[in-house]
Amino acid sequence: MNWNGVFPAVTTKFHADGSIDYDMFFVNLEAQIEAGVSGVILGGTLGESSVLDDEEKLELTQKTIEKIAGRVPVILNIAEGSTSKAVYWAKKAEEIGAEALMLLPPMRYPSDHRETVTYFKTIANATSLPIMIYNNPVDYKTYVTLEMFDELMECKNIQAVKESTRDVSNVTRMKTRFGDRYKILCGVDTLTMESVLMGADGLVAGLVCAFPKETVVLFDLIKERKIDEALAIYRWFLPLLELDIHPKLVQYIKLAEQMAGIGTEHVRAPRLTLVGEERNKIEAVIQKGLDHRPEITSLKTSV
Repeated sequence: MNWNGVFPAVTTKFHADGSIDYDMFFVNLEAQIEAGVSGVILGGTLGESSVLDDEEKLELTQKTIEKIAGRVPVILNIAEGSTSKAVYWAKKAEEIGAEALMLLPPMRYPSDHRETVTYFKTIANATSLPIMIYNNPVDYKTYVTLEMFDELMECKNIQAVKESTRDVSNVTRMKTRFGDRYKILCGVDTLTMESVLMGADGLVAGLVCAFPKETVVLFDLIKERKIDEALAIYRWFLPLLELDIHPKLVQYIKLAEQMAGIGTEHVRAPRLTLVGEERNKIEAVIQKGLDHRPEITSLKTSV
């Protein structure tokens, strides 16, 4: 598995009645692939996985694999409360043709060191698929420590980490301790440039859902150390990237997708679409970004 590059955590598109809108989902998917992403991640927070039933999640994964047809890897996120259910999804993902997994610690129970390591090892040993550990103690309360990663080294298919601790120094800590044993992917949009400059190999992104080309070009410019060109995009992008670090990131990013013409704002309850002053505020941020959108021509940029 090549963990280098930009990996959108794609949203699940819905019709107004709550059914899955595959037509618009595929429109967005093609925009991501055309922009040059390195893979797509299904079933994350942005994908509203918690309000999809098992049959829907399975169908969504199968249809995505069929649509992409090997052009980029399809990665399924696993966020479960029980080890047995996580193992089920790891095996099912491999069975239907997913190419990798993103794996969170146990949900709804803050597991300790031994429990967290045992959980990860059990799932890794149940599949041959490459695995990216999602380390996000801010939102999910369990911190995957350096000592835990020491113990996980024996699982050869645990290959990467989505680094969402909000501490950009952790990229350096991981690289210093493990070298290239684990690929590091920045998981916080607002730390994109800082993390990649510190050595992150990839980016698991949210606003890429609405701005795929800008995200990929920004990442490529940073990797090539074209700092001035990258900064021009990053400074334009930051107010939009901040939509990713709010509890309503799903509603905010879906509204951005709709305004950018590659999505809809429909969400499933308990989430509700934005109204009133909040909607006006977020629309204004997105519209300003659209009005001043940089003109991207491969790696040569003018803002």
